[in-house]
Amino acid sequence: MTDLPLPDPAAIAANLARIKARIAEACAGAGRDPAEVTLVAVSKTHPAEAVRAALAVGQAVFGENRVQEAAGKFPGLRAEHPALRLHIIGGLQTNKARDAVRVADVIESLDRPRLAQAIAEAIGKEGRTPDLLVQVNTGAEPQKSGVARAEASTFLRECREEHGLAVSGLMCIPPEGEDPVPHFHFLAELAAKEGLSTLSMGMSGDFEAAIACGATQVRVGSAIFGARSYPA
Repeated sequence: MTDLPLPDPAAIAANLARIKARIAEACAGAGRDPAEVTLVAVSKTHPAEAVRAALAVGQAVFGENRVQEAAGKFPGLRAEHPALRLHIIGGLQTNKARDAVRVADVIESLDRPRLAQAIAEAIGKEGRTPDLLVQVNTGAEPQKSGVARAEASTFLRECREEHGLAVSGLMCIPPEGEDPVPHFHFLAELAAKEGLSTLSMGMSGDFEAAIACGATQVRVGSAIFGARSYPA
């Protein structure tokens, strides 16, 4: 087993300051208030110590791809920092829905009827209601999670009317190597049409463009915590 390098708190603090400055600059260029944009620090594969370093300099919102990793990492951190908010941003299996409802404040990857049903049942059992975002596969990529563009409005209606879910917004991950702006515009237009206020779009390489298109949440990982180390 490979030993992972220890997090560098000073580097994480400096990286966060740079990203927040870039967010403020992007908001100024778009005529927006930086308070309208939430930075989600994506801590997947990084240890709890890295999250603590970010918490120490005021970052309170984090994102994880895998429920199992989040469940092992965040309960202790939340006990230390009650204001912490956790987003599940990766594809979610229906058998992990109850775990996700238990640990997350926001689930960003709602994308199919069976998952909607599983989340609704989990909310009933846990007595806890995370914010929910529907992930839209704007690039029609078969390897990615997300509801198809043409099916998004129908799925949103099903979530609300059949499963009683109060969906608050949309999320997308544009195809790598493509101009993300048309994808961001599509998501913003769909959100406006459906009366949704939350737009989670934009990552380390394109969050300025996402902010210009109306993002209210941007997801930044490697630019804050450094390159990810995946176990062999």
